[in-house]
Amino acid sequence: MPADPKLLAWLRKQVSTYELDLVAVFRKQGTSPTWPLRAGNPDELEAKLEAGGHFVALPKEPAALANILEVSLVDFLLEAVDRTRGAKAVRGTERGYPDLELTGSAFGGGFHAVDVKVARRNSAGTQTKSRITLYTGNTFFRYPSLHWPGTFRPFDDYASHVDLLGIYTLDEGSLGRISDLELIVQEPWRIGSRQRSSTTREYLGAVTSLDALREGRGEFDDEAAFYKFWRTYKFKIGASVQQQLDKALAAQKKSP
Repeated sequence: MPADPKLLAWLRKQVSTYELDLVAVFRKQGTSPTWPLRAGNPDELEAKLEAGGHFVALPKEPAALANILEVSLVDFLLEAVDRTRGAKAVRGTERGYPDLELTGSAFGGGFHAVDVKVARRNSAGTQTKSRITLYTGNTFFRYPSLHWPGTFRPFDDYASHVDLLGIYTLDEGSLGRISDLELIVQEPWRIGSRQRSSTTREYLGAVTSLDALREGRGEFDDEAAFYKFWRTYKFKIGASVQQQLDKALAAQKKSP
C-alpha cells in the first residue's frame, strides 16, 4: 500500500529543518582553569568546552556513528510529533523495527513504520559507500502476518513503511565526524535493488546511486514487483531464526 501523502509531506517538512548539532563526546575531566564556566550562547560554550579539553571526537566507525545520528533524528521527530495535532509516536527498540512508529489523524490513520538508515558517501560523492539495508529478508519481512520479537506488530499491520535516509561525508578532522548531511525520505520499495546488502547476512539492499535514492528510482517498476522478487528470494533460515519462526506460528494459532 502506498504511503499516505500527508505522512510523506510531514516527514519531509520536518527533516528539512533538522540541524546537525552532534558536536563531540563530553569528557567530565578537562583542563578548564576556572569554574563556573560561563558562556553567552551555545557557540561560545562549545568553544570553551573544546578549549578546556572536555571533548572527545565521535567514533568514525560507521555503525557506531550511524547509531548516534539515528538516535538524534528520532529524538528530533519525537519533538516534532509533540507539536503536531493529531499525531502520536512511539520509539522502537535499538535493534528492533521500526525506529519510530507513527499514528493518528495527522498521518491518515493507521500505523506507520519509519526506519532511519545512515550511510556514508563514497569518495566521489555519487554513491553510498556501502549498500543500505532495507529489511532483514528471512524474518519480519518474509512472514508479514506474524508478530516477530523486537517489533510492535506484524509487517502487514502497518499502513505504510517509510525510510529516512541520512547520507553524510566522513570528516576525520572534525570532532563531530559528519559533514554535508543530507536527509532523504522514501518508501523502501522505491529505492530497492535486486542485490543483498551483505554477502553473509540475509538483508535486502537499496540502490547505491545518490541520485536514484533522491529520486526514488530503484530497480523495480512498482511495489508489487518489489515484494514478489524479495518474498520469493531464497534466503537462508538458520536454527535461531527457525526457533523464532516456530514460536511466532504457535502464537498466531493461539490468538483468536
